[in-house]
Amino acid sequence: MSATYRQQAPAKVNLFLHVTGKRDDGYHLLESLVCFTASGDVVSGEVRDDGAITLSITGPMAANLALEDTSDNLVMRAARMLQAESGTTQGADLILDKRLPIASGIGGGSADAAATIRLLCEMWKLDLDEDTLSRIALSLGADVPVCLHGKSCLMSGIGEEITALPDLPSVPMVLINPGKAVSTPEIFKARADEGFSPTDAWDTKQTFQSGAALADALSECGNDLTLPATGILPEICDVLNALAREEGCLLARMSGSGATCFGIYDTNDQAERAANAIAAQNPDWWISPTHILTEKSREQADMGAAFPD
Repeated sequence: MSATYRQQAPAKVNLFLHVTGKRDDGYHLLESLVCFTASGDVVSGEVRDDGAITLSITGPMAANLALEDTSDNLVMRAARMLQAESGTTQGADLILDKRLPIASGIGGGSADAAATIRLLCEMWKLDLDEDTLSRIALSLGADVPVCLHGKSCLMSGIGEEITALPDLPSVPMVLINPGKAVSTPEIFKARADEGFSPTDAWDTKQTFQSGAALADALSECGNDLTLPATGILPEICDVLNALAREEGCLLARMSGSGATCFGIYDTNDQAERAANAIAAQNPDWWISPTHILTEKSREQADMGAAFPD
């Protein structure tokens, strides 16, 4: 009987996101402090000897992908690219346990693709160098390289430049999505007349011992996409206000191009209470109390290879 392999696909959170320029080819240059959380999808699989690759999608968010062709899913695209690059004759039966909302600014599809790359390198016993994996990741999407890195870092360029940082503390957070997707290209188009933020806004040597210290440093930065995003989807303001008004909230901000927002809280209890209180008032919202993954919590999670329900 074939062994089952599993890889986590943790949610990516842009703690700040600055638009610093635009290339001649139309791609925007960004600078962003990225972390990963204990909420996420899970990709699992078994090896096939016939070279075929299949994908089944399960989980609470599977219905949102039911009308899409699975051959276009980033998991399948990542698998096919890795198979072609490596020349392996093996295939895989893959399962995506979809728990994160779709097109929500927390890298769900990108995290899935990165998890698939890690999973298949293990399943197929591949020995591809980092440059090759990074090239495959970037060809799949701007957020895939940072999700493949999988640790708190400073992301810049169009997503391909990653600067390793000291580990962030295991800060309690609440992630909320109002249940509506927003188009990233539309948001960038909506901010076309705005200027660009300066680069090097973050001291890459600084360390933090608490959520309060991290929130204080983040207050000097922001998310340059928030204004155009709220203009397209005003519910984002409702989410930010809901997070901010709960006791213990140190910072409320939108992640990526939205519509998911995050709140940093002082304690796990306050984050849990905030999530429960907001859920009671907004039953249609996706709400996940969580925390920033640290090196230690990542290792513990890897042992279980699955996120808690």
